Amino acid sequence: MRAMVYNGPGQRAWTDVPDPTILDPRDVIIQVDAVTICGTDLHILGGDVPEVTPGRILGHEAVGTVVAAGTGVSTLRQGDRILASCISACGACHYCRTGSYGQCLGGGGWVLGHTIDGVQAEFARIPFADLSTHKLPRSLADETAVLLADILPTSYEVGVLNGQVRPGDTVVIVGAGPIGLAAVATARLYSPSRIIVVDKADTRLAAAKQFGADSAMLPDQDLAEFVRAVTDGLGADVVMEAVGTPATFELCTTLVRPGGHVANIGVHGKPATLHLEDLWIRNITITTGLVDTHSTPTLLRMLAAGQLDIGHMVTHRYDMAEFEAAYDTFADPVGTSALKVVVSRA
Repeated sequence: MRAMVYNGPGQRAWTDVPDPTILDPRDVIIQVDAVTICGTDLHILGGDVPEVTPGRILGHEAVGTVVAAGTGVSTLRQGDRILASCISACGACHYCRTGSYGQCLGGGGWVLGHTIDGVQAEFARIPFADLSTHKLPRSLADETAVLLADILPTSYEVGVLNGQVRPGDTVVIVGAGPIGLAAVATARLYSPSRIIVVDKADTRLAAAKQFGADSAMLPDQDLAEFVRAVTDGLGADVVMEAVGTPATFELCTTLVRPGGHVANIGVHGKPATLHLEDLWIRNITITTGLVDTHSTPTLLRMLAAGQLDIGHMVTHRYDMAEFEAAYDTFADPVGTSALKVVVSRA
């Protein structure tokens, strides 16, 4: 089969690799029908995730059809159309028993495209399939469903829930990539009074307004003064970091009010300075997190019912023979206006 293989920092190739096989009775093999590229994949290619070794198949977000199931799989059968979650869960360890699947100690967590081969391929092995996949209704298109694999639960759990967004809050989201835009959509479920989005790209700021942001601003504007002006001098109740750089994290800490929350969603490859000399007295709560995907069933029901409108997140579509072009497009969002790129079986 063909797959997108990581060959070291800055090196990738759509190339021939062996077909996946069932290695554990709890595995399924899926035919990948639709897959997408994540900002985390770009961090891997940038050398920010050293656990990913050369030869690894990339990708952790896919919709597929079951073609084979291990003897220990009880809820799936050949032909089932499923969402493959970005997080795998053994279901038995301490963290899985508390719903913290991202911290799984039994061989799960974020493994796809990280410590085992991922889903940017024609076929993929999905471990712990009973707990790590979700059957999809026919009414939900592949390119919409694939957004549930990572970006929707990540923005919702690590941003909105960790940030404790409440009705009437002022929310600032730094970064208007797919995660930041999904954070806008899911934050709106809690009726904040104002959502302010910050990004360097005008096209992404326009997308943020389309998703429901009240204000969309460039980072070189006087953001702190603007936020104070619209909050009676207090600052934002919740600030979400959705980029993953030291500068954006440090910006977030300047925009939050005393007693507020900074929810870090971005993947960081370099240290950021924590200015405790300023923050210690302000009762700031800072959270970090890897998504657990415990919210995926709820978000799936909301998508199927039309309560979340994120279909316009997908801006570019390719077939698998064009995987290299899909990466080039996604890696240049300023030049291509790309939000989410979906690669589908022809």
